[in-house]
Amino acid sequence: MKLMEGKKGIVFGVANERSIAWACAKQLTDAGAEVAFTYQNEILEKRVRPLAESVGAKIIEPCDVSKDEQVEQVFKKTGEVFQGIDFMIHSLAFANKDELSGRYINTSREGFLLAMDVSVYSMTLLCRHAEPLMKGRNGSIVTLTYYGSEKVIPNYNVMGVAKAGLEASVRYLASDMGPNGIRVNAISAGPIKTLAASGISGLRTMLEHCQEKSPLKRNITAEEVGKTALYLCSDLSNGVTGEIIHVDAGYNIVGM
Repeated sequence: MKLMEGKKGIVFGVANERSIAWACAKQLTDAGAEVAFTYQNEILEKRVRPLAESVGAKIIEPCDVSKDEQVEQVFKKTGEVFQGIDFMIHSLAFANKDELSGRYINTSREGFLLAMDVSVYSMTLLCRHAEPLMKGRNGSIVTLTYYGSEKVIPNYNVMGVAKAGLEASVRYLASDMGPNGIRVNAISAGPIKTLAASGISGLRTMLEHCQEKSPLKRNITAEEVGKTALYLCSDLSNGVTGEIIHVDAGYNIVGM
């Protein structure tokens, strides 16, 4: 019997075959899980639908998390088809590209609120809808964060502040949802060449620096993040909640 056989869940944030969300979904489906997929718009649907169909997905729905009605529809459809869910992956973040260079102090009000809405509030919103479908199923929710929440990373700017808010949300959500047997954790992944990361100025320098300074002397892969998500979504992590687990080749432990 496979690790996730009989388990069902939903993955938010797949953009293409290189995205961390897809790596998570692939690990989960390879382990026997059934996964529902969402896409933000018609452009992304062309990339997401073939990936979802390749793993036999029964649910492939549009979902812009800034639109409450789309979020409600996704969970309604998922509840009808799956009759409940066992896990959820939240791999969503966004900030305007012009906010990801120069000085953080110049962040606009509009840019700040947008980053917080998509990157932080969406986690709370999705958890609120997921909770009724997870009660009594030993549910697990996993989100993706980054070390820029803890330390200043050049050009990460408002996303670093948003990720700090996301990590605080993980702890509060873990406390709220724990009595219903639902675990909430985050993976702090090292830098990876993804569509989302390409919007950050100096990504190549960041990758080179992490490879040089990390204890393992290399960068990580999306597959490695996916394997950690599989662990957190499975019964192997039943006693783990409210945690930020670093998957960064050990970079976060280095001082000098």
